[in-house]
Amino acid sequence: MSEGDLMNPAAVCSPVEDLQGDARWMTQHERFVQECKDAEPEVLFLGDSMIQLMQQHEVWKDLFSPLHALNFGLAGDTTCNVLWRIKNGELKNIQPKVVVLWVGTNNHQHTAEQVSGGVKAITQFLIAQLPHAKIIILGLLPRGERPNPLREKNATVNELLRSWVPQLGSAVHFLDLSKEFVHSDGTVSKRDMFDFLHLTAAGYQTLSKPLYDLLLHILEETTAETLT
Repeated sequence: MSEGDLMNPAAVCSPVEDLQGDARWMTQHERFVQECKDAEPEVLFLGDSMIQLMQQHEVWKDLFSPLHALNFGLAGDTTCNVLWRIKNGELKNIQPKVVVLWVGTNNHQHTAEQVSGGVKAITQFLIAQLPHAKIIILGLLPRGERPNPLREKNATVNELLRSWVPQLGSAVHFLDLSKEFVHSDGTVSKRDMFDFLHLTAAGYQTLSKPLYDLLLHILEETTAETLT
């Protein structure tokens, strides 16, 4: 980790503070660690509620579950929380061929540059721990029905991600589908995002087709490399 990363608060791993006192976040993390001992996933989905809620929709059952996928999404997670989780057992005993990473929209206390650096820190740790895996970083989606500062921030994060992902080599891919959810008048439809943040079934359909196609392409390439 570079000196810049050490100074970046979005790249400092930390668990979620148990403000409610029910230990739900830590319990879910411990369940994920246990799943690592029992499963042999080919694809690992890692991130916040956008990942977590995916498994509540048909796209998970129809597209991703058949790929032998694990879903390690936790609502509200920031880059700091995801980094803590993968440094505390959520990668042990598994060797996925692909990791899908989607996190950053909850980093409200951080700048776009810091959020991008947090995603980069996670990616670099994944590369170090899973040197044979490919990584897909999903771009942050627009927030709010109409243009607003948080939406602009997420767009800036995506621009920064797009700028540094090629530096990490051919194993890391960036998939930005944010434009698919903004209409010509700048609005986001409740048909795609029921609360103008989280995706509906239709929204997940829009996202999942290109993601699934990319996953299949990478998995086929990985199989071909193994056979040669």
